[in-house]
Amino acid sequence: MDIESIKRADRAGDGYWFAPKLFGLGATPVTWQGWAMTLTYVAAMLATLRLLPGIGPRVLVCLAVTAAYMNIAARKTEGGWHWRWGGK
Repeated sequence: MDIESIKRADRAGDGYWFAPKLFGLGATPVTWQGWAMTLTYVAAMLATLRLLPGIGPRVLVCLAVTAAYMNIAARKTEGGWHWRWGGK
């Protein structure tokens, strides 16, 4: 792995909002749409934890919001989500 491959890792093709992580599972937002979606997710989680009464509803809504966020992020990640070891 060289510096150029690391620089290329922070870019996504047209229509993608996230770039896959070099190591592990997941993605990083690299466009304004990806960042907007991530900030919206954080705001939704904070609102859920602050405004909903009781632990049961909080857990259910947090799980639903997280599942929706992960689904969209996975579809908008170039190359999809799978385990990566840093190489091609």
